[in-house]
Amino acid sequence: MPETLNPADPGFAHDPYPYYARLRARGPVARVALANGTHAWLVTGYDRAREVLADPRFSNVPPPRAGRPKPDSQAQRARACLARHMLNSDAPDHLRLRRLTTAAFTPRRVDALRPRIERLTDGLVAEVSGLLAREGTADLVDSFAFPLPVLVIGEVLGVPEADRADLREWTYRVGSPSDALERGATDEAWAALHAYFTALIAHKRRSPGDDLFSALVHDASEGGLDDGELLAMAFLLLFAGYETTMNLLASASLLLLTHPGELAAAREGGEARWAAVVEETLRHASPLEGTTWRRTTEPVDLGGGAVIPAEESVLVVLAAAGRDPERFPDPDDFRPARYLADAGPAADGGAERTRGAERTAPHLAFGHGPHFCLGSRLARMEAAIALPRLFGALPGLALATEPERLPYRPGLLVRGPRELPVTPVIPAARR
Repeated sequence: MPETLNPADPGFAHDPYPYYARLRARGPVARVALANGTHAWLVTGYDRAREVLADPRFSNVPPPRAGRPKPDSQAQRARACLARHMLNSDAPDHLRLRRLTTAAFTPRRVDALRPRIERLTDGLVAEVSGLLAREGTADLVDSFAFPLPVLVIGEVLGVPEADRADLREWTYRVGSPSDALERGATDEAWAALHAYFTALIAHKRRSPGDDLFSALVHDASEGGLDDGELLAMAFLLLFAGYETTMNLLASASLLLLTHPGELAAAREGGEARWAAVVEETLRHASPLEGTTWRRTTEPVDLGGGAVIPAEESVLVVLAAAGRDPERFPDPDDFRPARYLADAGPAADGGAERTRGAERTAPHLAFGHGPHFCLGSRLARMEAAIALPRLFGALPGLALATEPERLPYRPGLLVRGPRELPVTPVIPAARR
Protein backbone atom coordinates (compact mmCIF):
# COMPACT_ATOMS: atom_id res chain seq x y z
CA MET A 1 0.00 0.00 0.00
CA PRO A 2 1.43 3.42 -0.93
CA GLU A 3 1.80 6.04 1.77
CA THR A 4 -0.83 8.78 1.77
CA LEU A 5 0.29 12.38 1.54
CA ASN A 6 -1.77 15.50 2.16
CA PRO A 7 0.40 18.53 1.24
CA ALA A 8 -2.18 20.87 2.78
CA ASP A 9 -1.77 19.34 6.26
CA PRO A 10 -0.20 21.98 8.58
CA GLY A 11 1.70 19.30 10.50
CA PHE A 12 3.34 18.00 7.33
CA ALA A 13 4.09 21.55 6.16
CA HIS A 14 5.83 22.35 9.46
CA ASP A 15 8.02 19.25 9.51
CA PRO A 16 7.93 16.99 6.43
CA TYR A 17 11.29 15.35 7.13
CA PRO A 18 10.07 12.35 9.19
CA TYR A 19 7.67 11.52 6.36
CA TYR A 20 10.45 11.73 3.78
CA ALA A 21 12.71 9.60 5.99
CA ARG A 22 10.05 6.88 6.11
CA LEU A 23 9.73 6.97 2.33
CA ARG A 24 13.50 6.85 1.85
CA ALA A 25 13.77 3.86 4.20
CA ARG A 26 11.67 1.96 1.65
CA GLY A 27 13.93 3.08 -1.19
CA PRO A 28 15.06 6.29 -2.93
CA VAL A 29 11.85 6.35 -5.02
CA ALA A 30 8.35 5.59 -3.74
CA ARG A 31 4.78 5.76 -5.06
CA VAL A 32 2.42 7.79 -2.85
CA ALA A 33 -1.31 8.38 -2.78
CA LEU A 34 -2.11 12.09 -2.76
CA ALA A 35 -5.03 13.45 -0.79
CA ASN A 36 -6.69 14.69 -3.99
CA GLY A 37 -7.22 11.12 -5.14
CA THR A 38 -4.29 10.87 -7.56
CA HIS A 39 -0.98 8.99 -7.28
CA ALA A 40 2.59 10.13 -7.87
CA TRP A 41 6.19 8.99 -7.50
CA LEU A 42 8.40 10.89 -5.06
CA VAL A 43 12.18 10.80 -5.46
CA THR A 44 13.75 11.28 -2.01
CA GLY A 45 17.27 9.83 -2.42
CA TYR A 46 20.13 12.13 -3.40
CA ASP A 47 21.69 9.97 -6.13
CA ARG A 48 18.36 9.16 -7.74
CA ALA A 49 17.38 12.83 -7.63
CA ARG A 50 20.48 13.78 -9.62
CA GLU A 51 19.77 11.02 -12.10
CA VAL A 52 16.17 12.09 -12.70
CA LEU A 53 17.10 15.75 -13.10
CA ALA A 54 19.51 14.83 -15.90
CA ASP A 55 17.43 12.08 -17.56
CA PRO A 56 15.53 13.15 -20.74
CA ARG A 57 13.01 10.35 -20.19
CA PHE A 58 11.51 12.56 -17.46
CA SER A 59 9.68 15.29 -19.35
CA ASN A 60 9.19 18.76 -17.89
CA VAL A 61 5.81 19.00 -19.59
CA PRO A 62 3.26 18.13 -16.87
CA PRO A 63 1.07 15.05 -17.31
CA PRO A 64 -2.23 16.02 -18.98
CA ARG A 65 -4.23 14.35 -16.20
CA ALA A 66 -2.23 15.78 -13.29
CA GLY A 67 -4.39 16.90 -10.36
CA ARG A 68 -8.14 17.13 -10.33
CA PRO A 69 -9.96 17.79 -13.63
CA LYS A 70 -10.81 21.51 -13.86
CA PRO A 71 -13.57 23.10 -15.96
CA ASP A 72 -12.58 25.55 -18.66
CA SER A 73 -12.57 29.13 -17.38
CA GLN A 74 -10.75 32.42 -17.84
CA ALA A 75 -8.68 31.68 -14.73
CA GLN A 76 -7.66 28.23 -15.98
CA ARG A 77 -6.66 29.67 -19.35
CA ALA A 78 -4.60 32.30 -17.52
CA ARG A 79 -2.95 29.56 -15.46
CA ALA A 80 -2.12 27.53 -18.58
CA CYS A 81 -0.52 30.59 -20.19
CA LEU A 82 1.59 31.56 -17.16
CA ALA A 83 2.69 27.94 -16.67
CA ARG A 84 4.25 27.82 -20.15
CA HIS A 85 7.64 28.82 -18.73
CA MET A 86 10.92 27.02 -19.34
CA LEU A 87 10.63 24.84 -16.22
CA ASN A 88 7.59 23.24 -17.86
CA SER A 89 9.13 22.76 -21.29
CA ASP A 90 11.48 20.30 -22.99
CA ALA A 91 14.16 20.72 -25.64
CA PRO A 92 14.38 22.52 -27.99
CA ASP A 93 12.06 25.14 -26.41
CA HIS A 94 13.70 24.77 -23.00
CA LEU A 95 17.18 25.39 -24.41
CA ARG A 96 16.06 28.45 -26.40
CA LEU A 97 14.26 30.01 -23.42
CA ARG A 98 17.19 29.25 -21.14
CA ARG A 99 19.71 30.83 -23.53
CA LEU A 100 17.64 34.02 -23.76
CA THR A 101 17.32 34.24 -19.98
CA THR A 102 20.99 33.44 -19.42
CA ALA A 103 21.95 36.33 -21.69
CA ALA A 104 19.98 38.69 -19.44
CA PHE A 105 21.13 37.08 -16.14
CA THR A 106 24.86 37.51 -16.74
CA PRO A 107 27.14 37.55 -13.66
CA ARG A 108 28.09 41.14 -14.49
CA ARG A 109 24.46 42.24 -14.53
CA VAL A 110 23.66 40.38 -11.31
CA ASP A 111 26.76 41.68 -9.51
CA ALA A 112 25.85 45.22 -10.53
CA LEU A 113 22.88 44.93 -8.18
CA ARG A 114 25.13 44.55 -5.10
CA PRO A 115 25.30 48.25 -4.09
CA ARG A 116 21.53 48.56 -4.43
CA ILE A 117 20.95 45.40 -2.38
CA GLU A 118 23.26 46.73 0.33
CA ARG A 119 21.34 50.02 0.52
CA LEU A 120 17.98 48.25 0.56
CA THR A 121 19.18 45.89 3.30
CA ASP A 122 20.47 48.72 5.49
CA GLY A 123 17.17 50.55 5.12
CA LEU A 124 15.15 47.48 6.09
CA VAL A 125 17.40 46.73 9.07
CA ALA A 126 16.84 50.30 10.29
CA GLU A 127 13.08 49.79 9.92
CA VAL A 128 13.22 46.52 11.86
CA SER A 129 15.23 48.25 14.58
CA GLY A 130 12.67 51.05 14.80
CA LEU A 131 9.80 48.57 14.91
CA LEU A 132 11.45 46.68 17.76
CA ALA A 133 11.99 49.93 19.67
CA ARG A 134 8.35 50.99 19.24
CA GLU A 135 6.51 47.69 19.51
CA GLY A 136 8.94 45.40 21.33
CA THR A 137 8.53 42.76 18.61
CA ALA A 138 8.80 42.39 14.85
CA ASP A 139 8.00 39.74 12.27
CA LEU A 140 11.21 39.12 10.31
CA VAL A 141 9.26 37.62 7.42
CA ASP A 142 6.98 40.63 6.90
CA SER A 143 9.59 43.25 7.76
CA PHE A 144 12.76 41.75 6.27
CA ALA A 145 12.73 38.36 4.50
CA PHE A 146 9.79 39.32 2.27
CA PRO A 147 10.41 42.97 1.33
CA LEU A 148 14.10 42.59 0.44
CA PRO A 149 13.76 40.03 -2.38
CA VAL A 150 10.52 41.66 -3.57
CA LEU A 151 12.30 45.01 -3.87
CA VAL A 152 15.20 43.33 -5.69
CA ILE A 153 13.03 41.35 -8.09
CA GLY A 154 10.99 44.52 -8.58
CA GLU A 155 14.16 46.13 -9.93
CA VAL A 156 14.79 43.10 -12.15
CA LEU A 157 11.24 43.23 -13.54
CA GLY A 158 10.85 46.98 -13.33
CA VAL A 159 7.60 46.88 -11.31
CA PRO A 160 6.51 49.62 -8.88
CA GLU A 161 7.17 49.07 -5.18
CA ALA A 162 3.50 49.84 -4.46
CA ASP A 163 2.48 46.60 -6.20
CA ARG A 164 4.59 44.27 -4.06
CA ALA A 165 1.87 43.32 -1.53
CA ASP A 166 -0.54 42.25 -4.28
CA LEU A 167 2.17 40.26 -6.05
CA ARG A 168 3.06 38.52 -2.82
CA GLU A 169 -0.54 37.52 -2.13
CA TRP A 170 -1.13 36.25 -5.66
CA THR A 171 2.04 34.15 -5.79
CA TYR A 172 1.32 32.72 -2.33
CA ARG A 173 -2.07 31.52 -3.53
CA VAL A 174 -0.88 29.93 -6.77
CA GLY A 175 1.98 28.20 -4.97
CA SER A 176 -0.26 26.62 -2.31
CA PRO A 177 -2.69 23.68 -2.53
CA SER A 178 -6.17 25.01 -3.28
CA ASP A 179 -7.45 22.84 -0.41
CA ALA A 180 -5.65 25.16 2.01
CA LEU A 181 -7.32 28.34 0.68
CA GLU A 182 -10.78 29.82 0.42
CA ARG A 183 -12.85 28.63 -2.51
CA GLY A 184 -11.97 30.53 -5.68
CA ALA A 185 -8.87 32.21 -4.20
CA THR A 186 -6.44 30.39 -6.50
CA ASP A 187 -8.43 31.15 -9.66
CA GLU A 188 -8.64 34.82 -8.72
CA ALA A 189 -4.86 34.94 -8.26
CA TRP A 190 -4.10 33.33 -11.65
CA ALA A 191 -6.41 35.79 -13.41
CA ALA A 192 -4.93 38.77 -11.54
CA LEU A 193 -1.33 37.77 -12.35
CA HIS A 194 -2.19 37.32 -16.03
CA ALA A 195 -3.82 40.76 -16.20
CA TYR A 196 -0.96 42.41 -14.31
CA PHE A 197 1.81 41.00 -16.50
CA THR A 198 -0.15 41.68 -19.70
CA ALA A 199 -0.24 45.36 -18.73
CA LEU A 200 3.43 45.28 -17.68
CA ILE A 201 4.56 43.88 -21.05
CA ALA A 202 2.56 46.52 -22.92
CA HIS A 203 4.20 49.21 -20.78
CA LYS A 204 7.71 47.82 -21.41
CA ARG A 205 7.09 47.79 -25.15
CA ARG A 206 6.14 51.49 -25.04
CA SER A 207 8.63 52.65 -22.42
CA PRO A 208 11.52 50.21 -21.86
CA GLY A 209 13.69 50.72 -18.79
CA ASP A 210 17.15 49.48 -17.92
CA ASP A 211 15.73 46.47 -16.03
CA LEU A 212 16.27 42.84 -17.02
CA PHE A 213 12.68 42.29 -18.10
CA SER A 214 12.75 45.22 -20.51
CA ALA A 215 15.81 43.61 -22.09
CA LEU A 216 13.89 40.36 -22.53
CA VAL A 217 10.86 42.14 -24.00
CA HIS A 218 13.04 43.82 -26.65
CA ASP A 219 15.52 40.98 -27.28
CA ALA A 220 15.10 39.89 -30.91
CA SER A 221 17.79 37.19 -30.88
CA GLU A 222 16.60 33.69 -31.83
CA GLY A 223 13.27 35.24 -32.74
CA GLY A 224 12.81 36.72 -29.27
CA LEU A 225 9.94 35.84 -26.94
CA ASP A 226 6.32 36.02 -28.02
CA ASP A 227 3.70 37.54 -25.72
CA GLY A 228 2.75 34.18 -24.23
CA GLU A 229 6.39 33.34 -23.47
CA LEU A 230 6.93 36.78 -21.96
CA LEU A 231 3.93 36.33 -19.69
CA ALA A 232 5.25 32.97 -18.50
CA MET A 233 8.79 34.36 -18.08
CA ALA A 234 7.52 37.27 -15.98
CA PHE A 235 5.66 34.88 -13.70
CA LEU A 236 8.68 32.58 -13.37
CA LEU A 237 11.04 35.46 -12.56
CA LEU A 238 8.64 36.78 -9.94
CA PHE A 239 7.87 33.46 -8.28
CA ALA A 240 11.39 32.02 -8.37
CA GLY A 241 13.01 35.40 -7.78
CA TYR A 242 11.37 36.28 -4.51
CA GLU A 243 9.67 33.18 -3.06
CA THR A 244 12.86 31.13 -2.87
CA THR A 245 14.99 33.99 -1.52
CA MET A 246 12.34 34.95 1.04
CA ASN A 247 12.28 31.38 2.32
CA LEU A 248 16.08 31.20 2.31
CA LEU A 249 16.35 34.36 4.43
CA ALA A 250 13.56 33.30 6.80
CA SER A 251 14.88 29.77 7.26
CA ALA A 252 18.48 30.92 7.75
CA SER A 253 17.37 33.49 10.34
CA LEU A 254 15.36 30.85 12.20
CA LEU A 255 18.26 28.38 12.17
CA LEU A 256 20.69 30.98 13.50
CA LEU A 257 18.27 32.08 16.23
CA THR A 258 17.83 28.47 17.34
CA HIS A 259 21.57 27.64 17.05
CA PRO A 260 23.30 30.44 18.99
CA GLY A 261 26.68 28.74 18.72
CA GLU A 262 26.49 28.83 14.93
CA LEU A 263 25.37 32.47 15.04
CA ALA A 264 28.37 33.37 17.20
CA ALA A 265 30.70 31.46 14.85
CA ALA A 266 29.26 33.32 11.84
CA ARG A 267 29.77 36.68 13.52
CA GLU A 268 33.39 35.82 14.26
CA GLY A 269 34.16 33.98 11.02
CA GLY A 270 33.58 36.68 8.44
CA GLU A 271 32.44 36.25 4.83
CA ALA A 272 33.47 32.61 4.47
CA ARG A 273 31.45 31.57 7.51
CA TRP A 274 28.36 33.50 6.38
CA ALA A 275 28.66 31.89 2.95
CA ALA A 276 28.78 28.50 4.68
CA VAL A 277 25.62 29.40 6.62
CA VAL A 278 23.86 30.11 3.32
CA GLU A 279 24.98 26.80 1.77
CA GLU A 280 24.04 24.75 4.83
CA THR A 281 20.62 26.43 4.98
CA LEU A 282 20.07 25.52 1.34
CA ARG A 283 20.85 21.89 2.18
CA HIS A 284 19.22 21.61 5.59
CA ALA A 285 16.08 23.71 4.89
CA SER A 286 15.82 23.89 1.11
CA PRO A 287 13.61 26.86 0.10
CA LEU A 288 12.45 24.73 -2.82
CA GLU A 289 10.82 21.65 -1.35
CA GLY A 290 10.44 20.02 -4.73
CA THR A 291 11.04 20.64 -8.39
CA THR A 292 8.23 21.22 -10.83
CA TRP A 293 6.36 18.03 -11.61
CA ARG A 294 7.76 15.71 -14.27
CA ARG A 295 6.28 12.81 -16.22
CA THR A 296 7.83 9.67 -17.63
CA THR A 297 7.77 9.41 -21.41
CA GLU A 298 8.51 5.66 -21.21
CA PRO A 299 8.92 3.06 -18.45
CA VAL A 300 12.00 3.89 -16.38
CA ASP A 301 13.89 1.42 -14.16
CA LEU A 302 15.64 3.35 -11.39
CA GLY A 303 16.96 0.20 -9.71
CA GLY A 304 16.06 -1.34 -6.39
CA GLY A 305 12.75 -2.51 -7.77
CA ALA A 306 11.57 1.00 -8.65
CA VAL A 307 10.12 0.78 -12.15
CA ILE A 308 8.04 3.84 -13.02
CA PRO A 309 5.55 3.23 -15.85
CA ALA A 310 5.15 5.66 -18.74
CA GLU A 311 2.98 8.78 -18.30
CA GLU A 312 3.36 8.85 -14.51
CA SER A 313 3.76 11.98 -12.38
CA VAL A 314 7.17 12.27 -10.70
CA LEU A 315 8.41 14.82 -8.16
CA VAL A 316 12.06 15.22 -7.20
CA VAL A 317 11.92 16.24 -3.53
CA LEU A 318 14.95 18.50 -3.08
CA ALA A 319 14.31 18.91 0.65
CA ALA A 320 14.49 15.14 1.10
CA ALA A 321 17.59 14.72 -1.08
CA GLY A 322 19.36 17.28 1.11
CA ARG A 323 18.74 15.11 4.17
CA ASP A 324 19.87 11.80 2.60
CA PRO A 325 22.19 10.14 5.17
CA GLU A 326 23.92 8.25 2.35
CA ARG A 327 25.36 11.55 1.11
CA PHE A 328 25.40 13.89 4.12
CA PRO A 329 26.82 12.89 7.53
CA ASP A 330 24.40 13.76 10.34
CA PRO A 331 21.90 15.15 7.81
CA ASP A 332 19.44 16.52 10.38
CA ASP A 333 22.12 18.63 12.08
CA PHE A 334 22.59 22.27 11.08
CA ARG A 335 26.36 22.42 10.68
CA PRO A 336 27.71 25.15 8.34
CA ALA A 337 31.30 23.99 8.94
CA ARG A 338 30.74 21.19 6.43
CA TYR A 339 30.88 23.86 3.70
CA LEU A 340 33.94 25.76 4.91
CA ALA A 341 36.83 24.15 3.03
CA ASP A 342 36.08 25.83 -0.32
CA ALA A 343 33.77 28.38 -1.91
CA GLY A 344 30.81 26.02 -2.16
CA PRO A 345 29.20 23.73 -4.71
CA ALA A 346 30.16 24.11 -8.35
CA ALA A 347 27.81 26.27 -10.35
CA ASP A 348 26.65 23.28 -12.37
CA GLY A 349 26.02 21.09 -9.31
CA GLY A 350 29.02 18.98 -10.30
CA ALA A 351 31.26 16.47 -8.60
CA GLU A 352 31.84 16.12 -4.88
CA ARG A 353 34.61 18.11 -3.24
CA THR A 354 36.52 17.70 -0.03
CA ARG A 355 35.26 20.06 2.68
CA GLY A 356 36.97 19.95 6.02
CA ALA A 357 37.30 16.46 7.48
CA GLU A 358 34.40 15.00 5.47
CA ARG A 359 33.29 14.68 1.88
CA THR A 360 30.10 16.63 1.36
CA ALA A 361 28.02 16.26 -1.78
CA PRO A 362 26.73 19.47 -3.40
CA HIS A 363 23.18 20.15 -2.30
CA LEU A 364 20.45 20.21 -4.94
CA ALA A 365 18.47 23.18 -3.63
CA PHE A 366 19.00 25.04 -6.92
CA GLY A 367 18.59 21.99 -9.12
CA HIS A 368 21.26 20.23 -11.14
CA GLY A 369 22.82 20.31 -14.59
CA PRO A 370 20.43 21.65 -17.28
CA HIS A 371 17.88 22.36 -14.53
CA PHE A 372 20.23 24.46 -12.40
CA CYS A 373 18.53 27.71 -11.30
CA LEU A 374 19.74 30.75 -13.22
CA GLY A 375 18.85 33.02 -10.30
CA SER A 376 21.00 31.16 -7.76
CA ARG A 377 23.80 33.75 -7.94
CA LEU A 378 21.37 36.54 -7.09
CA ALA A 379 19.75 34.57 -4.24
CA ARG A 380 23.12 33.70 -2.70
CA MET A 381 24.28 37.30 -2.99
CA GLU A 382 21.15 38.65 -1.31
CA ALA A 383 21.49 36.22 1.61
CA ALA A 384 25.24 36.80 1.99
CA ILE A 385 24.60 40.55 2.21
CA ALA A 386 21.42 40.51 4.28
CA LEU A 387 22.20 38.03 7.06
CA PRO A 388 25.41 39.59 8.47
CA ARG A 389 23.90 43.07 8.26
CA LEU A 390 20.75 41.99 10.11
CA PHE A 391 22.48 40.11 12.90
CA GLY A 392 25.35 42.59 13.08
CA ALA A 393 23.05 45.55 13.67
CA LEU A 394 20.67 43.66 15.98
CA PRO A 395 22.85 41.40 18.15
CA GLY A 396 20.22 40.72 20.82
CA LEU A 397 17.51 39.19 18.65
CA ALA A 398 15.58 36.24 20.04
CA LEU A 399 12.52 34.32 18.92
CA ALA A 400 9.32 35.62 20.49
CA THR A 401 7.62 32.22 20.27
CA GLU A 402 8.51 28.56 20.33
CA PRO A 403 9.77 27.21 16.99
CA GLU A 404 7.07 24.52 17.07
CA ARG A 405 4.38 27.22 16.90
CA LEU A 406 5.63 28.80 13.68
CA PRO A 407 3.30 28.35 10.69
CA TYR A 408 4.70 27.09 7.38
CA ARG A 409 3.19 27.46 3.96
CA PRO A 410 1.54 24.24 2.70
CA GLY A 411 2.41 22.41 -0.48
CA LEU A 412 5.30 20.62 -2.16
CA LEU A 413 6.83 23.48 -4.12
CA VAL A 414 8.42 26.06 -1.81
CA ARG A 415 9.03 25.88 1.93
CA GLY A 416 9.71 28.35 4.71
CA PRO A 417 8.16 29.88 7.84
CA ARG A 418 5.29 32.26 7.15
CA GLU A 419 5.99 34.23 10.32
CA LEU A 420 9.13 34.80 12.38
CA PRO A 421 8.36 36.99 15.42
CA VAL A 422 11.42 38.26 17.27
CA THR A 423 12.18 40.45 20.26
CA PRO A 424 15.33 42.49 20.98
CA VAL A 425 15.99 40.58 24.21
CA ILE A 426 15.40 37.04 25.40
CA PRO A 427 11.93 36.86 27.02
CA ALA A 428 12.10 36.30 30.78
CA ALA A 429 10.04 33.11 30.48
CA ARG A 430 12.72 31.56 28.31
CA ARG A 431 15.85 32.64 30.22
